Amino acid sequence: MLSMTGYGRGHAPLGRRVLVVEIRALNHRFLDLRMRADAELGAEAHVIESYVRKHVVRGRIDVSARVEGKLGGDLVLDHTRARAAFAELCALRDELAPNEPVPLQLLAGVPALFSEAGAPAAEARLAAAEHAVQMACADLVRMRTVEGAVLAADLERRAAGLLQNVERVGVATVDQPAAIREKLSARLRKLLEGAADMPLDAGRLELEVALLADRTDVSEELTRLRSHVAQLRGLLGDPDPVGRKLEFLIQELSREANTVGAKIADAAVAPHVLEIKAELERMREQVQNIL
Repeated sequence: MLSMTGYGRGHAPLGRRVLVVEIRALNHRFLDLRMRADAELGAEAHVIESYVRKHVVRGRIDVSARVEGKLGGDLVLDHTRARAAFAELCALRDELAPNEPVPLQLLAGVPALFSEAGAPAAEARLAAAEHAVQMACADLVRMRTVEGAVLAADLERRAAGLLQNVERVGVATVDQPAAIREKLSARLRKLLEGAADMPLDAGRLELEVALLADRTDVSEELTRLRSHVAQLRGLLGDPDPVGRKLEFLIQELSREANTVGAKIADAAVAPHVLEIKAELERMREQVQNIL
């Protein structure tokens, strides 16, 4: 099981410098990827972003790519890029302020105008980007796995406690329908004492008492609670993303717990039902952190 949050870092040599990729993952219901890259990383940034999108299921993902280190060789001017940039600046000058001079120093702000002599070819740059992002994603998965194991242990402990309270409710309510039947029958007999002239349909009376007693029977709800807890515990060791499945099971567990609470008004049972609901709320918040 993987945590939603994590951090990964990868790097690869790029000539005399190093291409660094960092990935930070936070909680989010869907995939929200945000990419920041140095201006000189054009095609490389696209490769990095595409790889992350394919290998990260969901979460708020912040990806940064940068080149660290100083240029160590001679600088080479990209004459084609410089001419094109200067022509565009002149065209803008002619449109906005004809006859005004266009200083050459404006070209200093054009990204990737200079490159290092002997710099890696495009294929080598793309290979470096792939290596760095693969390393970063693997590092992210390792951290998510470690944190996921901690979350799984916490949810396992909470699920065990939840099941204990379910069993306590089961023990406290196993004889409740019969007790309610006997209590209602005794009250009716007392109310009808001395009312010989009042016709009483014994069969209908028994049916009504049985229906009322049946409405307080929570055996089916407890069975479903046990089943959902077993399914939840079975997902805790799954290496695939299980966050959405866990969210669904928590929702179903809460629905069954609410039904039990609505059916049972016994003061001896109420604390256990409240603890079940409280534990489910804590588990729901924890599940939000699971991929």
